[in-house]
Amino acid sequence: MQILVMSDTHGDSNVIEKVRSFYPNADAFIHCGDSELPFSHKALDGMKKVRGNCDIDKAFPNEEVFDLADITVFVTHGHLFNVKTSILSLSYRAKEVNAQIACFGHSHILGAEMIDDVLFLNPGSLLKPRGRIEKSFALVETKDTYFEVKFFTDDNSPISTHKFMRK
Repeated sequence: MQILVMSDTHGDSNVIEKVRSFYPNADAFIHCGDSELPFSHKALDGMKKVRGNCDIDKAFPNEEVFDLADITVFVTHGHLFNVKTSILSLSYRAKEVNAQIACFGHSHILGAEMIDDVLFLNPGSLLKPRGRIEKSFALVETKDTYFEVKFFTDDNSPISTHKFMRK
C-alpha cells in the first residue's frame, strides 16, 4: 500500500497537482496543512487534509484519524503540538488514537523515525524547505513487517529511503 504525504505548500496548487501526478494510484493522499487554499480547492480533492497555522478556511479539521487496511493514520499540522520544540505531545496524541503512523508538518524539515511502534513522518515542505535545499514530499510503502519511507524532490528525484520495522 502506498501513502503520498506532503505539507506546507503555502498557496502553490500547481505543485500539489504535479506531485499527485507522479503517484496517481496511491492508496491515500495526505496534506499535513498550510496549503493556504480553500478546503474545497480541486487540487485537494480526495486528500486527507488538515488545518495549519497559515490556513484560514475553518472547514479544515485540526486533525484526521483514519484506517487503511490494518493501519491507523493520524494527521495533524503540528503547530498545536509544538513540534518545532519536541514531538512528545504529538506522540501522546498518536498513542491516544492508536496510530501506527503519525504525519505532520509545520517545521518544513523532512524526517522519519519510529518511536514506540509509531512511525512519525514529516514530509518537509514543497515550497520553503528548511535544513536542506530540496523541496520535498514523502511516499510511505507499507509492508507486512516494515514501513518504507521514500523522500523525493518536487521533481520526483530520490532524496533518501528508510525502512522501519513494524509490529
